[in-house]
Amino acid sequence: MQQNLKVYNSLSSSKEKFDPLNPPYVGMYVCGPTVYSDVHLGNLRSFLSFDVIYRYLEFLGYAVRYVRNITDVGHLENDADEGEDKIAKKAKLENLEPMEVVHKYTQGFHEVARLFNLKRPSIEPSASGHIIEQIDLIQRILDAGFAYEVEGSVYFDVKKYHNKNHYGILSGRVLEDLVSGTRELDRQDEKRSALDFALWKKAAPAHIMRWPSPWSDGFPGWHLECSTMSTKYLGKQFDIHGGGLDLKFPHHECEIAQCVAGYGVSPAKYWMHGNMLTVNGQKMSKSVGNSILPHQLFTGEHPLLDKAYSPMTVRFFMLQTHYRSTLDLSNDALTAAAKGYKKLANGLRIIKQLQYPDNSQQEINQQVDQQINQLCENCYHAMNDDFNTAKTIAHLFNLLKKINSIHNGTMDIGQISSETFTSMKSTFLGFTEQVLGLQEERLMVFDPLLNIVLNSYQEAKERKDYTKVDAIREQLKTQGIVLKDMKTGVDWAYEE
Repeated sequence: MQQNLKVYNSLSSSKEKFDPLNPPYVGMYVCGPTVYSDVHLGNLRSFLSFDVIYRYLEFLGYAVRYVRNITDVGHLENDADEGEDKIAKKAKLENLEPMEVVHKYTQGFHEVARLFNLKRPSIEPSASGHIIEQIDLIQRILDAGFAYEVEGSVYFDVKKYHNKNHYGILSGRVLEDLVSGTRELDRQDEKRSALDFALWKKAAPAHIMRWPSPWSDGFPGWHLECSTMSTKYLGKQFDIHGGGLDLKFPHHECEIAQCVAGYGVSPAKYWMHGNMLTVNGQKMSKSVGNSILPHQLFTGEHPLLDKAYSPMTVRFFMLQTHYRSTLDLSNDALTAAAKGYKKLANGLRIIKQLQYPDNSQQEINQQVDQQINQLCENCYHAMNDDFNTAKTIAHLFNLLKKINSIHNGTMDIGQISSETFTSMKSTFLGFTEQVLGLQEERLMVFDPLLNIVLNSYQEAKERKDYTKVDAIREQLKTQGIVLKDMKTGVDWAYEE
């Protein structure tokens, strides 16, 4: 395991040697959902990607503090500094108190996360619960001279910051180009420059969500919440900050500027961004009509869907592409993913049943033994290569071929050592269930009931009652189960 950990040594400032009793610590922050609507698949893909990163680091033995926030305040209609707060607007439309909206959609997000088998983060702070800390950071930035107050609102001075630091260091944006691309400010605009962004906004009389501050009754700016909550729980500098590619600029760029201005240091050592999800080659958009919600995938009730797809099928589909690559959703891709997922699910069922014989006297086939060990190592190499789940799945399928060969009797289990068998079993189970987070979706709740059906099938075969044999096969097939006549008896598998 030590060899597999070397790629992550830079994440830990404390240890070169891995000590399982005192493992290296990794601090990881991911921008969570804005809870004013149902979570959409693009966001879900981002959360799923970082779920796998969280899982893999823990699988290797790291002590991970994973912080994923809930944005329940501060997002205006254009995600900048103008318009109405989205949560307050939703509250008016649904005739609810804003925090009822927050609770409703937070619960909805948690339910979707549960269905997709996302691990709960270590800490899930909310923006509204950290107003005091946000006010403190604003004051720090003001004291450092990188912000200014106008009529009860406080703005970050981007040009002044850029004179001493580098605004654009993450995204590669050039300040002069940004300036030339912005509109001229009219006399009524409070900002000194169109590039400046709000740290605190004075609330208009009709604005529902507001808090007292030294400057006015108002609310914090969008970018401020993540700077505050990430550093509160992970320190002024931590290991990984993640989110969707659309957050790279301006959100994450502004986070860096705020932290450097207020704390004197950039918050994260590694910035990781998941790419977008498209539908049939087009960007997902409500106006185009190709925006699909998770529950619509499960029911198949959407004009672009041919049928329903299970949560694990969708999870498998999303893991087939590297998180930094664009992922295109289509019926063909989901159908192929369903088939691939069921192959792995069948592999899980088989490998859990396989046992190495106690008294194997057969001579070890060194070539086969080495092949299987290499396949196990390949899974680690793929995940160590920037968490490449696509390559990892390919290696798991290669390992599955060996597992199936043992199961169907074309390869004797005695050809490999017990150590290799243990490694094969722990690698396949560990990477499929613990790292990729894929689990069996049981189609029949009670295994004993299935055993009764299998026994009835076997008895019908022995009596040569082929009418009943065919009837049992057809009935099980309607439940997604196929029967297999093996040398050792009757077995079943998920229909692929």
